[in-house]
Amino acid sequence: MRVWRICRRLHAAGAFSGEGARLYAGRWNSQGVSVVYTSPSLALAAVETFVHLEPSLQPDDLVSIEAEFPDDVPAERLDLKSLPRNWHKLRDESLRKFGDRWIGAGETVALHVPSAAIRGEWNVLLNPAHSDFRRVKIQHPKPFEFDLRMFS
Repeated sequence: MRVWRICRRLHAAGAFSGEGARLYAGRWNSQGVSVVYTSPSLALAAVETFVHLEPSLQPDDLVSIEAEFPDDVPAERLDLKSLPRNWHKLRDESLRKFGDRWIGAGETVALHVPSAAIRGEWNVLLNPAHSDFRRVKIQHPKPFEFDLRMFS
């Protein structure tokens, strides 16, 4: 499976460490829990990044980072039926518990979770502490720019 992350150049070296999510928490993890948020396409990674940007400021220091892991690396998929009705509007402990439990169980390196930015699409969480994480091949960062029209 191929996945992507987009981040600021300054953070590229640690983009797959899970440290940012550990420090600041996210939709699918609590503070103190390391997880790497990725998307299975560069386009979805771009949308996921875009929704967190200042609307009028186009960043000029973004990079995309591609990673790949073999298909035989076990992955899980979160069951949509197990989520609260308006899960995509929430950023609270009810969602973080799903990711925290998955990380705590340590059974798979990847968990497919639904995208709140584009419903119907799925992102992929990676567990950097899992033994199979060493099988994730991380490529060198490449410059990434949004189209100027997205900021006008």
